[in-house]
Amino acid sequence: MENQTRNDEIEIDLLEVFNILISRAWIIIGAGLLLSLTAFAISKFVLTPTYKSTTKIYILNKTESQTVTYSDVQMGTQLTKDYAELINSRYVLEEVIQLLSLDMDYRDMLEMVSVDTPADTRIVSITVEDTDPAQAMHIANSIREAASNHIQNVMDIEAVNVVESANMPTEKASPNVMLWTFAGGLIGVLALCAATLIQYLLDDTVKSSEDVEKYLGLSTLALIPVVTEENNRKKKKKKKRK
Repeated sequence: MENQTRNDEIEIDLLEVFNILISRAWIIIGAGLLLSLTAFAISKFVLTPTYKSTTKIYILNKTESQTVTYSDVQMGTQLTKDYAELINSRYVLEEVIQLLSLDMDYRDMLEMVSVDTPADTRIVSITVEDTDPAQAMHIANSIREAASNHIQNVMDIEAVNVVESANMPTEKASPNVMLWTFAGGLIGVLALCAATLIQYLLDDTVKSSEDVEKYLGLSTLALIPVVTEENNRKKKKKKKRK
């Protein structure tokens, strides 16, 4: 019996919270729309867009014959991590900075470059992200050339073949306007729902006779009406008419 009473109380509380949220639905929706529009404006007009350009290489070992075995592929995939380290090395990136006369240092360049080695392949992808699409393409191709020579010299590689040259990106990589807009609206709705819930949990005032019976377990004998100025004015008008 006691457990049933507790469950009933939880259901009533949840229903009350739901009703409060429903009563403030337009405010919550308005906050979501406002924040989504703000996020849209920031991502569209304030943040600087960036572009990504990718080039891919395939690396051949000197000991490799014309027929490639599974063990050769396995060995090659294990070495791709070494290739990635060499591509991101200070030697390669500083050579590219000097070649293109870029106003940045090694650490700045390193933040722009990402090297990906897909599983069970010997292909290495070099991606450069920059605010200038043309510069992203030039840097990616220059890194590929400098890294190819460096890998051949350091690891005694037969050849580094170009699978795909970097292209001129036409679409921006970030920010994602749709994602920003959706996230802004969602944050606005969740934030206002959370604020409403906190306000409800912290509000311990008694607003009606039902609250007295619900929270204190007491029955009300009488109600004292709240006297306002508006009520006084109405009473005075009635007296004058009489």
